[in-house]
Amino acid sequence: KVRNGGSSTFKAKEKVLLIPSNTSYEEFLQVLQKDSIVTEIEWFKRTADLKKSHAWETGRYVFKSGISHNDVINKLRNGEQTPVRLVVPSKRLPEDLAGAIAAPLEIDSTAVLKLLKSPDLASKFGFTMDQFRTMIIPNTYQVYWNISAEDLMDRFATEYKKFWNASRKQKAQKLNLSQSEVCVLASIVKAETSKRDEAPKVAGLYLNRIRKGMALQADPTLIYALGNFEIRRVLDKHKLIDHPYNTYLHPGLPPGPINYPEPNYLDAVLNEEKHNYLYMCAKPDFSGYHNFAKTYNQHLTNARKYQRALNNRGIYH
Repeated sequence: KVRNGGSSTFKAKEKVLLIPSNTSYEEFLQVLQKDSIVTEIEWFKRTADLKKSHAWETGRYVFKSGISHNDVINKLRNGEQTPVRLVVPSKRLPEDLAGAIAAPLEIDSTAVLKLLKSPDLASKFGFTMDQFRTMIIPNTYQVYWNISAEDLMDRFATEYKKFWNASRKQKAQKLNLSQSEVCVLASIVKAETSKRDEAPKVAGLYLNRIRKGMALQADPTLIYALGNFEIRRVLDKHKLIDHPYNTYLHPGLPPGPINYPEPNYLDAVLNEEKHNYLYMCAKPDFSGYHNFAKTYNQHLTNARKYQRALNNRGIYH
């Protein structure tokens, strides 16, 4: 005699069950039986009938080996999902981000991308279209597998408000930057250096230029404007492109970010390193770090060393 209608018999310690939206009751039962989550399917169906539990909550469930069928029923009818660990990575473009976000979830990347590019949604959250990307802060979030694209955007808005606490808002005000402007600058800092310990110094340099009314002249904004991310060597001809993100031609920050910077890059701007540097150039050892200079003549010396290193490696564009 099977007690409590039996229990699951799969070998793994636990098994993940995904129940897509619009799954029929019969399809649902087939999955339960196929994955050995339910072994006594007739008992399960009779118990479901008695409990009137045919309206299953779709989603992602994790069952431990040996769980009783009765507990399976209760877990499914109550919608006791196990959240997904959603890693929102730092990407350059909305198209890249949409694919990364949708991959571990039920939603389609096209639905996410449509919202990321929606002027109406940007306006709803109080952003211009250029600045809308500043609302998405790369991090790790716990969400349900079957969350809708709309609810996911609401979640990002909530996390954005959490990040921008009173302390960070106060720091932004001291820099005379809006929250979105902090993110725009952080995106440039991120594009300039992958070395997080160097980020506050790079942020300080650009803030020095802003305070002096100097053009930022940030090469990553040129590459973004050109849309050619294969460029390894910015040339004078690149600096002529008439584009709002060309910080050689247009003073101040560009209209929006050039990537989605992580929290530590945002904090690097808010906690800039104080110094008198106005120029930077990649080190000729290709370590990823930079040489910094206070004067243009010092910068030219650093630039020539780097240019020679590029020539020696045959990097001309």
